[in-house]
Amino acid sequence: MLCRIASVSRSGYYRWLKASLKEDKDLKSYLLIKEIFDKSKSKAGWRTVKMELLDRDIVMNHKKIERLKKKYGMITKIRKINPYRAINKKTAEHRTFENILNRNFKQDVPFKVFLTDITYLPYNGRMAYLSAVKDMASKEIIAWNLSNHLEMDIVMDTLKKMRDNKAIPSLEDILFHSDQGFHYTNPQYICSVKEMGMVQSMSRKGNCIDNAPMESFFGHFKDDADYEDCRTFEEVKTLVDEQMKYYNNERHQWGIQKMTPVEYRNHLLLSI
Repeated sequence: MLCRIASVSRSGYYRWLKASLKEDKDLKSYLLIKEIFDKSKSKAGWRTVKMELLDRDIVMNHKKIERLKKKYGMITKIRKINPYRAINKKTAEHRTFENILNRNFKQDVPFKVFLTDITYLPYNGRMAYLSAVKDMASKEIIAWNLSNHLEMDIVMDTLKKMRDNKAIPSLEDILFHSDQGFHYTNPQYICSVKEMGMVQSMSRKGNCIDNAPMESFFGHFKDDADYEDCRTFEEVKTLVDEQMKYYNNERHQWGIQKMTPVEYRNHLLLSI
């Protein structure tokens, strides 16, 4: 009778009712996703959302997460491509090395293959530079150093911090891969790496993909860290240290069985 009065069909009414019930379910899921999305400052993709939900014992299909993000306008911020790569050319006295790694990024044993690179962090009209070393197997950042200039001590201090890392059993025969930047071809750096017993490997000239995992890490780091809001170098340094500890110990990653880098490192060591 009500359908006749409202001039609607019975099938049309039940379609509307079904859609309304679905909308109620969507709203509950939306609120969960929105909480995680806002916490990440609009930087969380569906993988991050899904892993955060799993931490709360909530299982949600990734297609549903993508659908609700699109439905409610939750657009993930995408980092911009770095337009500044090599800032200096190597001099005649500098030496390059063979690309031994050769994009063999699939590693299962920690402390066997390390990658390193430098990136820039603009803040308050100034520039800071971050040097970092990444374990290819566990994805852990095992050493990092922040500087307000690009002199050789940015990489030399990174080497010292790597050497002082007590979690690394030995640096002997570790494959140490970098690009052909002037820091890594410098005789002083080459000598220090050799004295530590490591074997140098270098990307081919102009092939940033040869060091892609390091580029990827810096990209995610810049997504997560609000360094541009810092006013002093000391603030940037504090932020970097906090972000590195968060990345190593708290940031779960889809590609390493949803573990943190430190958890995955320990997992791999137990499997050996």
